[in-house]
Amino acid sequence: MPLQTLAMFFLGTLAAGGVAWVFIYPLLSGERRAEQRKASVARAQPMIASPAARAVPKVRREQVEETLKDIEARRRKAKSPPLSVRISQAGLSWSKRQFIMISAGLAVVASAIAFFTGTGLLTTAGACFAAGFGFPRWMLHFLKKRRERKFLEAFADAVDVIVRGVKAGLPLGDCLRVIATDSQEPVKGEFRAITETQTIGMPLGEACTRLYESMPLPEANFFGIVISIQQKAGGNLSEALGNLSRVLRDRKKMQAKIRAMSMEAKASAVIIGSLPPAVMLLVYITSPTYIELLWTTELGRLMLAACVTWMSIGVFVMKKMINFDF
Repeated sequence: MPLQTLAMFFLGTLAAGGVAWVFIYPLLSGERRAEQRKASVARAQPMIASPAARAVPKVRREQVEETLKDIEARRRKAKSPPLSVRISQAGLSWSKRQFIMISAGLAVVASAIAFFTGTGLLTTAGACFAAGFGFPRWMLHFLKKRRERKFLEAFADAVDVIVRGVKAGLPLGDCLRVIATDSQEPVKGEFRAITETQTIGMPLGEACTRLYESMPLPEANFFGIVISIQQKAGGNLSEALGNLSRVLRDRKKMQAKIRAMSMEAKASAVIIGSLPPAVMLLVYITSPTYIELLWTTELGRLMLAACVTWMSIGVFVMKKMINFDF
């Protein structure tokens, strides 16, 4: 009997100890509080953004929108630049007064030649207008397009130099100065103008956006947008310029492909446009008295003027058909 009582007491004590271990020990040891703390840390708490944190994306968005509006306004302004800007876009160092004086001199020379050859008052007026107004502006357009082609040939390499310099840890201003020193014209001159305007206090983003004013190309506009947005809103400049470099090279490849595909049409247009003058020259060599009626009689001059007008319209239409813009 005492043995049974001892066994019951032992089992009761063991059960009481087990109950105490299960229910009382966690409260005394702090394990339950530790589990609750770990659960509170692991559980995703709803983040309550402060007004300042909510305002950061809004401010960046407003800065980007303001930058794009400014660039769009400059792009519309660059569509009809004044004469002084067109002279600088052509790469000439003339002033507006010098250009007007040269145009007036060409008009006087052409009028004198036409007057002393006895071609008539109407022909003299046409020669004066063509030499004093048409030819100088056509020459500006030709020089501008040639300068833009040279710029595009070296611009992608210049952007790659900036990307490698930024990845190497150089500041953006130093990368621009490297291009302004070692690149070829006209990229060298344009980036020198950027560094000079930035040196006198103009922000770098605004100085880069001014590149489109002197070089009105989509590629220059892309570069100005990337730099301006990065300066105001931040971001990975090397990645953005690397993407821009790939876009520039893809556009260059597409332009070369379009030029190769349109060469057949251009050759046909040149042949068709040169046939009438060539035939006139051959007829004049073989029988000059037969074709002299075109410029010795009133009806012949009228027919010749009509032929030149229709030929010019045909050449203009063919040029529009084979001129691809993208």
